Amino acid sequence: MDKEMLEKVKSNFLLKEKNLSKYATRSGDAIRLKEEDLVNEIRPSFYHDTDRIIHSMSYTRYMNKTQVFSFNTNDHISKRIIHVQLVSKIARTIGRSLNLNEDLIEAIALGHDIGHTPLGHPGEAILNEISMRELGTMFNHNIQSVRNYLVLENNGNGNNLTVQTLDGIMCHNGEMPLNIYEPMPKTKEEFLEEYEKCYTDKETLKKIRPMTLEGCVVRISDIIGYIGRDIEDAIRIGVLKREDVPENIKNVLGTTNKEIVNTIILDIVANSFDKPYIKLSDSIFKAIFDLKEFNYKYIYSKANTDSQLALYKDGMNMLFKRYLHDIETENKESDIYKTFLNNMSDEYLKENSPKRVIIDYIAGMTDEYFLNLIQK
Repeated sequence: MDKEMLEKVKSNFLLKEKNLSKYATRSGDAIRLKEEDLVNEIRPSFYHDTDRIIHSMSYTRYMNKTQVFSFNTNDHISKRIIHVQLVSKIARTIGRSLNLNEDLIEAIALGHDIGHTPLGHPGEAILNEISMRELGTMFNHNIQSVRNYLVLENNGNGNNLTVQTLDGIMCHNGEMPLNIYEPMPKTKEEFLEEYEKCYTDKETLKKIRPMTLEGCVVRISDIIGYIGRDIEDAIRIGVLKREDVPENIKNVLGTTNKEIVNTIILDIVANSFDKPYIKLSDSIFKAIFDLKEFNYKYIYSKANTDSQLALYKDGMNMLFKRYLHDIETENKESDIYKTFLNNMSDEYLKENSPKRVIIDYIAGMTDEYFLNLIQK
């Protein structure tokens, strides 16, 4: 492609940015931690981020990672891959309504849960216990998601996503709902400082806010993406009946996932249009908060039996000990060498301790792969 044609195609990609809100993030604002020669690149930076995410090895593993229910044979129960696609669609709907950058929204949304362990949040809690015991640092899936793209992808070289995308992924935590989300501008140095603090400081982890309005959209969309869908899954497998959901919540948000999603989206758009923040009305926020409490009590607390949780915990601890022994004895026939270490860069091997390597390896496993390994 000659230079003139290249510039025309680039211009076509950027046409929609002319109508973006004054609060939106432009492609020209993109920051990468490492400079790249993108002279012959037609894709805008955040659009390019999305391509790097969906073509990554870890994105492929989404399809066999638990959303809420493990060990379930119903093919219509959500896996992690469905959740991130729902979040992406919901967030882009809000973003288009508010004239924000949909490319950035899509990149954050599709990458936000990459760091999830096998078997969902119970697996995350167990790996956090191991990390605290062995390394003295916390393990959180949102921070591991950033680490995945900062360090692990591309054979331990990372794939150099923009800081805006990495920051949105880091700050996506939908477990802590707010009624107003205001972006907190930051430099790449400030982003990296926050990222490092999240391994040791619980308060930083609780307080971090996205640097862009697009990141704020994804954060609230994470909640919208699961709060009603998890109820539908619970009903489908017989854990819950629709009439169990309190009437005061249904009267505000609706009865079905479709109604819940639509109600919250319309409320956000009405309260956030042409504003430098994302806001929920007080009544909708209270209903979301109450529904989350209901879900924790009647869905998440019942998603795994005590015997299943014991299996997860014993299995992860067993694998950690097995692989630590394999690395210390240089057992090159071990799975951790064959499927992980042999493919990683010299820089990764040099900069990461065996214990850190093992946590990276276990965190990246799918449910099926993990279960097969602990049965060996």
